[in-house]
Amino acid sequence: MKTKNLLNIEQKTGQHWVGNGFPVTTIFSYDDLGKELSPFLLLDYAGPMAFEPSNIPRGVEQHPHRGFETVTIVYQGELEHRDNAGNAGKIGPGDVQWMTAARGILHEEMHERDFTQKGGTLEMIQLWVNLPAKDKMGTPRYQEILNNEIPVVTLAENGGKVRVIAGDYQGTRGAAKTFTPINVWDIHLNQGQKIELSLPKGFTTALLGMKGTVVMNSTNTLNRKELARFERDGDRLALEATSDATVLVLNGEPINEPIVGQGPFVMNTQEEILQAMTDYRAGRF
Repeated sequence: MKTKNLLNIEQKTGQHWVGNGFPVTTIFSYDDLGKELSPFLLLDYAGPMAFEPSNIPRGVEQHPHRGFETVTIVYQGELEHRDNAGNAGKIGPGDVQWMTAARGILHEEMHERDFTQKGGTLEMIQLWVNLPAKDKMGTPRYQEILNNEIPVVTLAENGGKVRVIAGDYQGTRGAAKTFTPINVWDIHLNQGQKIELSLPKGFTTALLGMKGTVVMNSTNTLNRKELARFERDGDRLALEATSDATVLVLNGEPINEPIVGQGPFVMNTQEEILQAMTDYRAGRF
């Protein structure tokens, strides 16, 4: 086995509002690291933020997407989702919403009604996953993956646990269906515990610190809201928690195709972006 070498640690501190419900730090997007982190296009970290009780709905009203998938993982708070394909649902702590926009979908994401009225803390991430060209104009689909449907691997000696959202962790298959080989693991490590990850050689690998601190390969420390990027070569990555920690592992086979993005559309050519805008205006989503 060969250790995956660290490329760098990204630190993003700026925050902006998406709608009136999501205070977001964009960790990376398709305009910068998204092309190097294929198949991952964008990663937004929302919160944590305490919201006062309100009778006014908060969130993002109906908007379009085409050409990729959105993956929403809730750590605190509750969200409601609705789209023009007739899908609707509610997700809370530990739940995942995996939406395939493909040829086009219109959806809205709002704070859940009771959560809005009672108030509380919201913390979540949204990941955009690219689709290969052959699937970009496929049929949209929606996967609501509740916490109790996500396979969990319990680590030895009270080490913590690995929630296998997508892909495969030591023979345990993840809950999500994906178009290309992707591993998304939500790792919870107790203080002082270690874990050694076996990762496919040649895959893109990035770690997002969600809580606490971990030391990677006995050398570099990953803090909350930091993104560590690793070389595609190598297949081993060691983590040690210096406090109770949560780390999101993103690992996937690169899609070696052009990336052209504008707003909520990500395609392979500028002509396809213009067509997406035309189709959206004409009501063809």
